[in-house]
Amino acid sequence: MSTRTDAEHAHLEALLRAWVRETNTAVSPGPLTVPLPSTGLALHTEVRHASATGWHTFGPVTIGTLPADPVLAVALVAQELGGETADLVERTAESVRRVAGFLEHRGHSPTPADGFLDAEQSLLLGHLHHPAPKSRDGISDRDNARFAPELRGSFPLHWFAADPSVVSHAGGADVLMQELAGRHVDGKLLIPAHPWQAHDLVQRPRIRSLLEHGLLESLGEFGPEWFPTSSLRTVYRPGAPVMLKLSLGLRITNSRRESTATELRRGMEIKQLLDTGYAAETVLAHPEFTVVRDPSWIAVDEHGDVTGLDVAVRDVPPGLTDLRCLAGLVAPRPGIGPSKLISVVPDPAAWVASYTDHVLVPMLKLYAETGIGLEGHQQNTLVREDASGGAYRDNQGYYLASSYLPKLLDHLGAEHSRLAVVDDAIVDDRLTYYLLRNQALAPIGCFGAHGVADERELLGVLAGRLEEALPALAKAGPDGDRLARRWLTAPTLPCKGNLLTRLQGIDEVLAPLDAQSVYLDTPNPLLEAK
Repeated sequence: MSTRTDAEHAHLEALLRAWVRETNTAVSPGPLTVPLPSTGLALHTEVRHASATGWHTFGPVTIGTLPADPVLAVALVAQELGGETADLVERTAESVRRVAGFLEHRGHSPTPADGFLDAEQSLLLGHLHHPAPKSRDGISDRDNARFAPELRGSFPLHWFAADPSVVSHAGGADVLMQELAGRHVDGKLLIPAHPWQAHDLVQRPRIRSLLEHGLLESLGEFGPEWFPTSSLRTVYRPGAPVMLKLSLGLRITNSRRESTATELRRGMEIKQLLDTGYAAETVLAHPEFTVVRDPSWIAVDEHGDVTGLDVAVRDVPPGLTDLRCLAGLVAPRPGIGPSKLISVVPDPAAWVASYTDHVLVPMLKLYAETGIGLEGHQQNTLVREDASGGAYRDNQGYYLASSYLPKLLDHLGAEHSRLAVVDDAIVDDRLTYYLLRNQALAPIGCFGAHGVADERELLGVLAGRLEEALPALAKAGPDGDRLARRWLTAPTLPCKGNLLTRLQGIDEVLAPLDAQSVYLDTPNPLLEAK
């Protein structure tokens, strides 16, 4: 098939996966029909692999007897479900075009020698349950060639010199930025920006005013090349002691990716908590797992209100770049070859057991001990290829169960926390989606979709290792085994509906946590193992 055909089919599969999940439609091998009663039409396909984890694969899709176009298919399905149909149709068309270009480019581009970077840049299709996974609203094709990780992009940073009166910073970021820039401007602080963001910022009234009054100066792009990672706005340079998380005003899938003042400071609170022993039991029990520190930040702001010119600093401790982004390992690569995970794992059952023990259980133990829930989806989870350890990264994705707030504040000696404090039940629901459905089930679905292992057997392995972990989780904190027991016994579990979230036009970064996305209850896949 051509890369355009591969891209179109990938989007049709993503739409079908989302539709069957969000309508609670049972899936089994054989014909599948998606009725579209308002138009009298229907989508028809054949289920080639019915996945217990949701990683279904499908044959050619038709509307009636004609081959289905993914943009028309999205329009028809969206019309049935209601919501912001026009926007989703536009995003889907853009996403299909971008993915076709990614597949074409990857078919003849060399693989980088840096294995960490290779995994970061392997997400050619994006989220497998999102109808427009590679939508990037507002970026030109020319800029996309520079900035897209899927196109092996790289670029120097765009630097600004700012008067200290309009800058906030902490953790020594002011000194570090000068070192990274390799230059000094008397009386000014240096702040980097993503080149796309820099061009956009100078057109914003607040930044333009600072430039006009001499409080901010654009120095342009200079210095070494940095590489976009799977998150697009977090940049990496081989050998550098840090990565940089830059604000980026593009709308990527559901949200614009600009940091808030709270998020910039959140990483420092997590560092303080971990460095002062707040999670001592988890660290002692699981030295093979770590939470990556975001220890400093710097931002141009006005009266504490950030302007979009900011950077959070992420440590790169020894051994971090030996890990691989889980999303990059499991990502499909149509027309190129199997997912990377398939080529590095000789024994899927042993891998899933080790992964559960050394990556998933530490996240559960951290939650049981401290009340801190990690938004550990595939992209935020790093893992050793042999599953003997891993790490979590992202200063944005920290929940705190409200029942643990007094304990945490007492440890900090503070009156407030910058973590996302919500009811315990909401944190349980979020972790059920992110840690179980999105993260832990992904490698199982990957193995099953490639036909190298039986998903139900692997789900049995996962369930067995969770059973083994229950006593340790119970000792870690009050009712510490609650979440794992729920996963093992509940008939249904909460799941995010990406299609419905997109149709409702929700920005998941800005929305309140209790309405951050559309969630629904769907059958518990772990019960498939019984």
